[in-house]
Amino acid sequence: MASAHARRAAAVLRDRTRANRAATRERRAALIAAHRIRKGARSLATHVIAAGFTADTVSGAVNALRNQARKTGILGAPARIRRTFIGRARLVVIVKRYTRAQVAQLAENWKPRKPEYKAVRAALLAA
Repeated sequence: MASAHARRAAAVLRDRTRANRAATRERRAALIAAHRIRKGARSLATHVIAAGFTADTVSGAVNALRNQARKTGILGAPARIRRTFIGRARLVVIVKRYTRAQVAQLAENWKPRKPEYKAVRAALLAA
């Protein structure tokens, strides 16, 4: 039987491995998103992810940018995707894709108050 020390050491290694995998997943998602926006127009969420922000920050920032797009009249290019609903149905949904220049213009007009959204705005303007 393994000692308590050995079990704790194994648990520490297991937790560290899990944390490293999660961090690698996030870094990889940001790299893939950055590659995609260099290639052409993508969703607002992809632009924010490419800037390297977490999922909770992404959702709030994207909603604010969509609101700015409505106000300024910037229309993204329509695209069709197949969206999975309830695990099975793959329905066609029309989405909007934005270029880097359009996202920069949206970020320029956006005046966020929260510090993390200010960081998102700065990153989108710098890109």
